[in-house]
Amino acid sequence: MSDTGHQTAFVRAEILPEAPPPIQEQGIFKWLRENLFSSPANTVLTLAAAWALYQLVTAVAPWLLNGVWTTSSLSACREVLDGSVGACFSVLTERWNQLLFGFKYPPELYWRPLLALALLFVALAPLLFAKVFPRKLLAMTAVYPFLAFYLIWGGTILVPAFAMLGFVVGYLVYIRLVYQSAAMGLIGGVAAALVLWYFGGYVTEPLANVLALEPVKSRDMGGFMLNLMLGVICVSLSLPFGILLALGRQSHMPIIKWISVVFIEFIRGVPLITLLFVANVVLAYFLPPESNLDLILRVIIMITMFASAYIAEVIRGGLAALPKGQYEAADSLGLDYAQSMQLIILPQALKISIPGIVNVSVGLFKDTTLVSVISMFDLVGMIRGPILSAAEWNGVYWELFGFAALLFFVTCYGISQYSQWLERQLTRENQ
Repeated sequence: MSDTGHQTAFVRAEILPEAPPPIQEQGIFKWLRENLFSSPANTVLTLAAAWALYQLVTAVAPWLLNGVWTTSSLSACREVLDGSVGACFSVLTERWNQLLFGFKYPPELYWRPLLALALLFVALAPLLFAKVFPRKLLAMTAVYPFLAFYLIWGGTILVPAFAMLGFVVGYLVYIRLVYQSAAMGLIGGVAAALVLWYFGGYVTEPLANVLALEPVKSRDMGGFMLNLMLGVICVSLSLPFGILLALGRQSHMPIIKWISVVFIEFIRGVPLITLLFVANVVLAYFLPPESNLDLILRVIIMITMFASAYIAEVIRGGLAALPKGQYEAADSLGLDYAQSMQLIILPQALKISIPGIVNVSVGLFKDTTLVSVISMFDLVGMIRGPILSAAEWNGVYWELFGFAALLFFVTCYGISQYSQWLERQLTRENQ
């Protein structure tokens, strides 16, 4: 109050420093309050889940931490544990080669499938991460299937070389005839490849020692290597066949449409295990008596047919989800059927179908363990057969099946995470 009886207003000349937010509104405390303790019901569920997790960890941790890795039998593991809780991981250190490669694959040749696995990542890199790796690596992608066959199965290099040459010649004939007619191009390309492969057999037979690696028979392959081979090959083949079946089912040509419909509905209505029994037993009765079609090849054919039918329905859903205007836009640009599908329709349909395709691929990879029922020693077949039947490891279950579950989980989780990353990338590009 001044002498004149008037109040003097106070105006701050500087800005107050920012005050920190309340502790419950920042950092880990904010996350806990919003996600775990946002309501009384969530608080009860959080506490119950924490109690269950504590019980699980306290029960499993001693079993893992006290694990024995250096003994040669289950009885020796039990002597080391002396009544305490602990896992017998020695079965993994003793039989790791059988779990990964089977019990007949020559140990001195393990470097060949390992090299093929390393080259698989090199071949997939330009396809999965096109913006990161140069397009020159696509040449490695094209060569890889034939190089992997040469490394894993061995034999002369002329066999995969002629196989690759057949695809090259077939593709050249296709692109030369496709401008006249798509059907003519497809038929001409397939015919050219078949003719080259037929006469290539007469060339490779007398030259079986040219740059030859030690051959390995298919029945000598097993373990997780067999699961990876079946998964990679069948997924890679089923995608293009699934696209053709989906387009065939929507075709206006009655014969093509009904062949596709009958194939898809029949395959989807039959369990995979039935198809595997067909590949193992029944298929031999429909082949010429002198033929000797490899069992792995027969299994690949059946699994690919099974997966192709499911992928065809997934892609058909993607095609049906596209608005009619996209088809009309392709027609307005003067594109023919093949060009409109390649440039406009299929890229959008495949983007929509990514979750379904990945779901089928993950399920297919896990279903490769079914080959154990037809006496193929994949990872599960090795565990149920030679390992558990051995007297020194009879009774070891959790360690073996836990290891198998871990391998499959890591592989399937990686596939799932990549698909989610790809969806985010495609969504960002279209914004």
